[in-house]
Amino acid sequence: MPKPYEILAPGGFNADQVPSGSPYELVNGHPVVCLPTGRRGSVANLDGGMVITTDPAVKRAGVDLGVSPLKHHLRAPDVAVLADDEPDAPGWAKAAPPLAVEYADTGQDEGELNARIAELLAAGTRFIWVVRLEGIRRVEVHTPDGPPLLYTLGQQLTAPGVLQNPVPVEALFFHDAAQQVALRNLLQREGYADLEDVLARGREQGIREGKAEGMAEGKAEGLRAGLRAILSLRGLPLTEAHQATLDQADAPTLTRWLLDAGIAASVDDLLT
Repeated sequence: MPKPYEILAPGGFNADQVPSGSPYELVNGHPVVCLPTGRRGSVANLDGGMVITTDPAVKRAGVDLGVSPLKHHLRAPDVAVLADDEPDAPGWAKAAPPLAVEYADTGQDEGELNARIAELLAAGTRFIWVVRLEGIRRVEVHTPDGPPLLYTLGQQLTAPGVLQNPVPVEALFFHDAAQQVALRNLLQREGYADLEDVLARGREQGIREGKAEGMAEGKAEGLRAGLRAILSLRGLPLTEAHQATLDQADAPTLTRWLLDAGIAASVDDLLT
């Protein structure tokens, strides 16, 4: 039986007939079943989304974002940056995402993946990162301008005009690396260069205030400032009890909380 991307004649389905949450994409009016994601791919998708959505230049990003620039076509990249002019409203995205990330693992249908890449590039997507979880860890970068480029561990990915910061290839494979990149991004959104900048400013503040413990207290103050900034950015309010807990915590504890602040479900969960 031919697959949808091998059929030239248009099918009878439109994107607006596919409900949100449905396990189907559309290729020229023909439905394509999207199977559940395995353990490894599911974890990687979430980490990749965290890396992308925290970048200071990204206004909005989504996971499994339905993209339908034409009524007979509907695709849902694993992770995608929404176009700036895409409204915050129900329904499918009409504009192609400037950056899309696809995770490919064991059993990947390469014909279907290539068809999806071609459709997104034709619709206006500027960068597609295909993260290969099977075999040698590598990322293929597809653009409209030429053949795909291959990146491996130790190299960095860029998306000029879409992302502010380069993304280490490791951050798309390893949870700890993804957390480090997300932490840097969140701190930059609050005006810090990175964690070292937070600590340096805290030390300066401690010295200016004449604290006898100077460096140690300054480091703790810097960590508290960075932690408050991240929680504020995520819309997680601090109560007086939370503030008191922060004030009493030492630098190692504050460092642990700071690294977890980007993914904690609530302040209570973070501080327990």
